[in-house]
Amino acid sequence: MRKFLFLIPVVALLASCTEYTKVMKSRDVDYKFDYAKRAYEEKKYVQASTVLNDIYTPLRGTAKGEEALFLLAMSYYGNQDYTNSNVFFKTYCQRYPKGKFAELSQFYSGYGFYLDSPDPQLDQTYTVKAIEELQNFLEKFPKSEKVSEAQKAIFEMQDKLTLKELQNAQLYYNLGNFMGNNYESAVIVSQNALKDYPYSKYREEFEFLILKSKYQQARNSVAEKMAERYSDVVDEYYSFINNYPESKHTKEANTIFKIAEKHTGH
Repeated sequence: MRKFLFLIPVVALLASCTEYTKVMKSRDVDYKFDYAKRAYEEKKYVQASTVLNDIYTPLRGTAKGEEALFLLAMSYYGNQDYTNSNVFFKTYCQRYPKGKFAELSQFYSGYGFYLDSPDPQLDQTYTVKAIEELQNFLEKFPKSEKVSEAQKAIFEMQDKLTLKELQNAQLYYNLGNFMGNNYESAVIVSQNALKDYPYSKYREEFEFLILKSKYQQARNSVAEKMAERYSDVVDEYYSFINNYPESKHTKEANTIFKIAEKHTGH
């Protein structure tokens, strides 16, 4: 009995492979389409995408063409091949801008890039693409059930981009005066990030890094510019303390302020 039970999945697998081989050899696009739909529903995404790749062009202009293209994109998506899925989702949106699957195609074209978005220290090309695609989705389908999901993904990716900028700014700060004034670069990167992402959860860290960087610039300044730069540090301190009166950086900020105030002539 146990041997018989063991043979059942083996026989089923062989039958499945035999049918797939038969389908690939067939010239009947309707037969292939029906098989591809079934394969997709059974989560056999590689088989589904292979068959659909073979027939979505011949089916173009027919009643099944629209669904075939969408299922092809979804098969790649199901197989976590988000680059190819994006290509076919966008192709669908171009061919059928008001089609049955236009809303989902626009959403998944961006969400796939979101799932492919790497850690902050790595290249963020996919992150930027995901934000662009999902923002397009929100503009085109503001009443979609997937709006909150898209917004959540966008906020998460914006935080990732902001964290990358924070890491870059911190790197400049750590480099100090090595081969140039890296403190100035830390200030510029931080200010640009605050402008680009005004609601970032890292806003406090950027503002404190600006304060520290300006302080280091003042410390290393030539005599004739020192008073002016320390005065700028004092202004930055007041801005920071007003914005974050209970900051974890208050003690260090106060220390910077006391030193800076002594050099301003006040």
